[in-house]
Amino acid sequence: MVYLFNEFELDRSKVELRRNGVTVPVEPQVFALLLLLAENRERLVTRDEVIEKVWDGRIVSESALDSRIKSARRALGDSGKAQRFVRTIHGKGFRFVAELREVAAVRDPVGSVEVPCLVPQGEAKPSIAVLPFRLIGSAGPHSVIADGLPDELIAELSRLRWLLVIARGSSFRFRSATPDPGEVGKVLGVRYCLSGTVEIASSTLALTVQLVDTRDAGVVWGDRFVSNIADVHATRGAILAKLVAGLELQIPSHEARAAQLMAPENLDAWSAYHLGLQHMFRFNRNDNAVAGELFKRAIAEDPRFARAHAGLSFVHFQNAFLGYTQDIPEEVCHARRFAERGVELDSLDPFANLTMGRSFWLEGALDASFAWLDRATAISPNYAQGIYARAWTHALSGRGTDGRADADAAMALSPLDPLYYAMAATRALSHIVCGEEAEAAAWAERAARSPGAHVLIAVIAVAAHSLNGNRQQAAAWAANVRARNAAFTEADFFRSFPFADTAARQRIAKALAAFKIWRTRG
Repeated sequence: MVYLFNEFELDRSKVELRRNGVTVPVEPQVFALLLLLAENRERLVTRDEVIEKVWDGRIVSESALDSRIKSARRALGDSGKAQRFVRTIHGKGFRFVAELREVAAVRDPVGSVEVPCLVPQGEAKPSIAVLPFRLIGSAGPHSVIADGLPDELIAELSRLRWLLVIARGSSFRFRSATPDPGEVGKVLGVRYCLSGTVEIASSTLALTVQLVDTRDAGVVWGDRFVSNIADVHATRGAILAKLVAGLELQIPSHEARAAQLMAPENLDAWSAYHLGLQHMFRFNRNDNAVAGELFKRAIAEDPRFARAHAGLSFVHFQNAFLGYTQDIPEEVCHARRFAERGVELDSLDPFANLTMGRSFWLEGALDASFAWLDRATAISPNYAQGIYARAWTHALSGRGTDGRADADAAMALSPLDPLYYAMAATRALSHIVCGEEAEAAAWAERAARSPGAHVLIAVIAVAAHSLNGNRQQAAAWAANVRARNAAFTEADFFRSFPFADTAARQRIAKALAAFKIWRTRG
C-alpha cells in the first residue's frame, strides 16, 4: 500500500518515504513509526504501543522514543511546535493528524514508476462505501456515534445480497471533511458512497446523510434524522432501519434510470433486471409484459442471476393477481417455478423468498406463504416489501392487528416506495378485519387516490366506504371499477384475496354486492 498526504508518499512495500517523488532518507525505526501512526490515524497510539510495535517490546528509554518522533517530524518538515503531521498528546501518546488517502500500487509496464492501482469496477451489481460520519459540535461522551452508526450500517447493508459493501477497514480510511466521491470510487472501486454529518447542539442530535454516485459525483439521495440526544441509543435502531430501507429503494431506482439511457443492445444482466423492476412496479398489463421480457434478457445474459428469476416469478404472480390472462393456474405454476429457481440459486436472497411466499398466496395457502415471508424478513429485517407482503397475509388470515402493525412498519421504512399505495390499502383491509370501518374508509380513500393504484385498490375503497355507510363515495369508486374493468367478478376479487377469515369475507362480499360492481360469469 501507498499512503498519500500533502506532498508525501509512504510506501509500505518498498519501505520508503518520498516527497514529490523523491526519496527522503529515514532510519528503519522512523519509517516503522510513521507507518504505525498512519495506519492507525483514526485513534491515539500510546507510547507503550509504539515501543511494542517498533522496538518489538524491548526496553527503551523515553529519550530514544522522543528522538525517533523528532526525526520523523524532521523528515516531514514538521516540528514539535507546528505538529502538522504528528501530534503529541502529552502523557498518553501520538496521533497522525494529516489528511491521508490510501492506494494500492503496481509498477507500470516498464517497471520503473510506481502508479496507483485503481480497483476495477468489474462487479455487475452495485457497490457502496459507507464513510465515517463527520462530527459537528461538542459531542462529549457521544462522539462515538460518528463512527458507530456507519459501522453498524455497514453490518446491516451486508445482509443485502444484491449490494457489494466495502468493509470498514477500507472505507474508514476516508476521513476528510469533504471526501472526494470520485477519489473514493477510484480507490475502492465502488459505484456509490454514503457520507454524513452528526451535529450535536444542546440536547439534540441531527444526522444528515448523502448518497453520491462516484461516477459523476451526482447526489442520488439525501435525508436528515433528528433525535433527542438522551434517546439516541433507543432510536439508533430506527435510524438504521430507515437508512437501510432508503438505500434499498434509492440505489435500484438510480440503477434503473441509468439503464434507461443505455442502448438496448448494451444492457447487461443487472441493467436489464433493474429496468424490469421499474416496469413491474407500475402494475399494468403492458408494463408487466415489458418487465417479463427484460427479466428474460437478464437470465439469458446470466442464467444464475437469482433475482432475475424472482422478478420473472413476480411478473407471473401479477398476471394471476390482476387477471391479465385467462389461464390463471398456468400463471400460478410459472410464479412458483421461477421463485423456486431463484431460491435454489440464492437461498438467502430476500426477494427470491418473497416471491415464493407470494406464489403460495395465489393458492390460498396462507400458512405456507407466512413461512417464506417470515424467512425473507428474517434474512433482511428492514425489507419493507417483505414486511408489507406479510401485512396482507395477516389481514387475509383474520389477524387485523398484526396486519396493521406490519403495514405501519413498511410505510415507516419506505415512505417513497412505489407500492406505498398498496401498503395504505393493506392498512385499510386490516381495519376492515378489525371492524374499524371509519379508519378503513380513510385509509382506503388515501390508497385508491394514489397515483398508480390498480383496480383492486379501488374495490377495497368500495368495500370500506360501503361498510362505513359512505354510499356516495362507495358508488363513485364502484363506477371507477366498472369503467376500468367491466368484466370484473366476485370470483376475481376473492381469488386475488383468498380470505381465510370467513366472517371478513362475507362482510366484504355483502358490502360490494350492494353496488353491483361485478357481474356473474356464465
